[in-house]
Amino acid sequence: MKLVDLSIKIQDRGDKVHSDSPGNAPAVEYYSHKDPVGKGGYLETFGLKDEDLIDGEGWAVEKVTIGTHSGTHMDAPYHFHSTMNHLEKEGGEPSWTIDQVPLEWCMGDAVVVDVRDKPTGYELTKNDFIEYFKKINYTLKPGDCVLLQTNATEIFGQPEYWVAGCGVGEEGTLWLTEQGVRCVGTDAWSWDIPLLHQRKLIEEGKLDPKLAWQGHKAGRLRAYVQIEKLTNLDKIPVTGAKFFAFPIPIKNASAGWIRAVAMIED
Repeated sequence: MKLVDLSIKIQDRGDKVHSDSPGNAPAVEYYSHKDPVGKGGYLETFGLKDEDLIDGEGWAVEKVTIGTHSGTHMDAPYHFHSTMNHLEKEGGEPSWTIDQVPLEWCMGDAVVVDVRDKPTGYELTKNDFIEYFKKINYTLKPGDCVLLQTNATEIFGQPEYWVAGCGVGEEGTLWLTEQGVRCVGTDAWSWDIPLLHQRKLIEEGKLDPKLAWQGHKAGRLRAYVQIEKLTNLDKIPVTGAKFFAFPIPIKNASAGWIRAVAMIED
């Protein structure tokens, strides 16, 4: 058995690894074993003096300031809309927050959709998916986790990353969920096409404002969860790997950080 880490690291904004939109990068404060914060807390907790410490060291601690959508994370249906499943139930129902997402939705057979040949801003359609699965001779089944491998991963860490990659709109997302897929993911910043591309289309009159963010908004019609900012999808097979992505259950939150892992049988 081989495990492949599919999550990016949470890094301090000072490292200048651009994984988030401008102004939304995490901040990580580090306190070493001999730092007054780390050592001081240790001394106070145990009622000790400096001479009582081994090598003069207490404990190391960190303080992290971060949004729930930073790093590799899972979006809950509540992120997309306040209600969900309008295609399944008249009037819909309250959307699940991340602490309400069924754990069964957070694991399954990984199916990598390699769309690195699609340009930034391209919106994948139902037919794109149908043709792709025909090409790899695979039929989606309920519980599969569909993971997009886009060209955004090639510039991860650069300022342009958050506006790179192709995405999926309402049509493509609903088609996947019709096949029983409940968990999707991408190595790009967003499951939708980049938001600034959508804004440009709206300003040019080429996109109905009500269709903005439509890949996400598909969750209003049929519930699903999505993962953004995956990595290392090139290190797992197109099919055959098991995928695990359990979110931190933050109460009433729209998203939670995950450690996404693929398991490959040797």
